[in-house]
Amino acid sequence: MRSRFALVDVSWLVFLVLLAATPGTLAQNTSGIFLTPVASAPFTGVIDVERTMIQPNGPVLNLKTIREVARDSQGRVYNVFREFVPISQGTAPPVIRIHFYDPQTRSYTYLYPRQRTYWTGTVNHPPATGPADLVASPAANSVPLNQFAKDEDLGTHTVEGVAAHGIRETQTIPAATSSTGNDIVLTDEYWYSDELHMNVMVKHNDPRTGSLTMTLTQVTRTDPDPALFQVPEGYKPITTGRMTPQ
Repeated sequence: MRSRFALVDVSWLVFLVLLAATPGTLAQNTSGIFLTPVASAPFTGVIDVERTMIQPNGPVLNLKTIREVARDSQGRVYNVFREFVPISQGTAPPVIRIHFYDPQTRSYTYLYPRQRTYWTGTVNHPPATGPADLVASPAANSVPLNQFAKDEDLGTHTVEGVAAHGIRETQTIPAATSSTGNDIVLTDEYWYSDELHMNVMVKHNDPRTGSLTMTLTQVTRTDPDPALFQVPEGYKPITTGRMTPQ
């Protein structure tokens, strides 16, 4: 079932709070491209993320990061989370953490390469096979967001070699209620692959704060290396305190 939002999507607000920090410390944390833990649809790929951040009293920040991702035939998923860096930087963004999850055992693991430590646990119940923002999927709800919003079916196109169905959501904040005195148009675009059972591209634009684009690239439709789902040698478990998965 698709999500229903007010004039501003809460998930994007959370992302903007993260972006208030120094770019070098940011980990890519949004759920715009969520790896659904479904079986029989293995692949590996790289999620390219670009973010333009409009600051109230400063220059526009153009940031980027990447996220190596994978899913095997059992439905196990693997994510590498990296820092946001200036888009002009030529080297790969530093790794913050690595996460993998097994839906059969409901076990998750977080690796912290800088500290060479890891945290593992088990969720109390299986997570949903998809987040609420799979609005371009066949099961999506077509009810309009609100009286100021409209949906546009973008049809089916190829995104980085993967067939995907697109939906564009447009929300207009009337001038009478906006902080600028003018109409403000927010757009969200979702491209869903029925073969991969997940979004393969997500776009967000808010003229007040900036834009975000996430695209799944370099897709290979084979099982990833099983070693991805194992704790590497030399890592020590985190045994004190309480780790909150991020």
